Amino acid sequence: MNAEKRFQIFARLAEANPNPTTELEYSSPFELLIAVMLSAQATDKSVNVCTRKLFPVANTPAAIHALGQEQLEGYINRIGLYRSKAKHVIETCRILMDQHDSVVPDNREALEKLPGVGRKTANVILNTIFRQPAMAVDTHIFRLSNRTRIAPGKTVREVEDKLIKVIPKQFILDAHHWLILHGRYTCMARKPLCEKCIIADLCEYPAKVIQEQK
Repeated sequence: MNAEKRFQIFARLAEANPNPTTELEYSSPFELLIAVMLSAQATDKSVNVCTRKLFPVANTPAAIHALGQEQLEGYINRIGLYRSKAKHVIETCRILMDQHDSVVPDNREALEKLPGVGRKTANVILNTIFRQPAMAVDTHIFRLSNRTRIAPGKTVREVEDKLIKVIPKQFILDAHHWLILHGRYTCMARKPLCEKCIIADLCEYPAKVIQEQK
């Protein structure tokens, strides 16, 4: 895909949704960190159901740490891997209190040292909270990048690196949200809604499908 196509794709996504954001519900950097940690292999909707009950009771490192793992599990047991997630969250809260004055760090190295925080979670925090040009590649973005040919790659890291390189600078800070929302609601895995897609004429997937069908 050439640079002009990529520019037009992001220009259209920006026009359709000028202020994109995560669908996870949060009111502080710490709340988003916890929500993203819980969202691994879970839907944003299921995480929001849990945090709507948890955050009114405990939404600081000290408060969640004081709950303890067993009580925290009671708040998040509707999502997958909730026991290991509770363990990681409790330990992360301890580290935040002991090493960071209960403040979410704004650098990758410190974030990735937190239990349960990998590169993707760190990228979400760096981009959404600290507005750094980081790209968290989930299954939706990986699929979309390869299907449209915006940034094809065989691995998540390869796609991430390509997206950071090829997305026009004026769109980079919001690109993660545009791509994930487009992949979640339009360019879906089993049946992409190409007939309703605002970038269908720029996408290189339809041409490939038509060619394969001939």
